[in-house]
Amino acid sequence: MVKSIIYTLTAIAMCAGLFVFTEKYVGGQFDDLYGAANALYEKTEEGSATENDALAVRALWEDKKSRLHIFIPHNDIAQIDHFLSEASGHIRDGENGLALAKLEAVRHMARSLPSAYAVKLENVF
Repeated sequence: MVKSIIYTLTAIAMCAGLFVFTEKYVGGQFDDLYGAANALYEKTEEGSATENDALAVRALWEDKKSRLHIFIPHNDIAQIDHFLSEASGHIRDGENGLALAKLEAVRHMARSLPSAYAVKLENVF
C-alpha cells in the first residue's frame, strides 16, 4: 500500500515537472520567433527590409519548428510557415504593406500559441 502511494506521488511529480518544462520550452521558442518577426516587422515598416532578412527569419523558424513538432500540432506550424513565406515574397516584391499584415499575423501567433498549449484550467476542460 505504501509503495503504491509513493509510486503514484512520484508519477504525479514527474508529470508536473514535464508539464512545467514543456511550457517553458515552448514559450522560449516562440519568444525567439517573436523577437525575430518583430525585428523584421520594424525593418519592413521603415522600408529597409531585404529578402535576406526575411530568409533569416524563415531559417530561424525552420530550426525552431523541427523541435516544436513534438509539442504543438502540425496545422499551427504550417500556418506560421505559410505567413512567413507570404511575407518573404511580399518583401522581395517590394509590397511592404502586405508583408506587414503577414508579419503581424506571425507576431500574434508567436504570442498566442504558447498559452493555447499551456497547462491551464481552460485548456484542460
